Amino acid sequence: MKISIVIPILNEAASICKLLSHLIQVSYAKDTISDIIIVDGGSTDNSKTVVQQFAESQEVKIKLVDSDKGRAKQMNTGASVATGEILYFLHADSFPPKHYDKDIIAEIQKGNEAGCFRMKFDSNHWWLRFLGWLTKFESKRCRGGDQSQFITASLFKEIEGYDENYIVYEDNDLVDRLFAINKFVIIPKYVITSARRYREVGVWRLQYHFLNIHMRRWLGASSEDLYRYYKKKVVS
Repeated sequence: MKISIVIPILNEAASICKLLSHLIQVSYAKDTISDIIIVDGGSTDNSKTVVQQFAESQEVKIKLVDSDKGRAKQMNTGASVATGEILYFLHADSFPPKHYDKDIIAEIQKGNEAGCFRMKFDSNHWWLRFLGWLTKFESKRCRGGDQSQFITASLFKEIEGYDENYIVYEDNDLVDRLFAINKFVIIPKYVITSARRYREVGVWRLQYHFLNIHMRRWLGASSEDLYRYYKKKVVS
């Protein structure tokens, strides 16, 4: 049983090789990784060049594929070329724990077909530490893509992957569907995720907008409405 790691990127030249090195160094065994698939959504920096150069010197197979912009589209594209029985979706600024591959395979072998890790931000801000603490609970409200998500390739195909209508909230939508069929487990180890967006936007401002997005989704907002809000308030 092997894992395909799918990482969507957009202008990550400064940090993507650090993540790739980390994935290789902290894996339990090199033969558990079928391939690492980097899905570029139209980078305008030299992300693709540094990935290609890094891949040339590695024993682990690293694929670079192009996709339309949007994490849902990029992750579905990566999944479509994956060769592993397990898919592991990882954000470019999230670093999984030591022996993450062994932990994921162990859960699959127990019959748990999907799940994630807990998460901590690389920040000492008390609110971000609190958000990380919340990820120990099993509620779907405490989940997010920064925690990384694993799922068997067969189940991913069965639920038709990520909903590409979502430009934002795609991870939460997938988790909602998995919770609805009781197919989700949380591994009690921590992914370390960058707090760079909180540093750029401001902790309280960004948290307000994220809560607003969740509330709008709960009240029935469309994927287009959520994206318009995100585009205007978070990345404008």
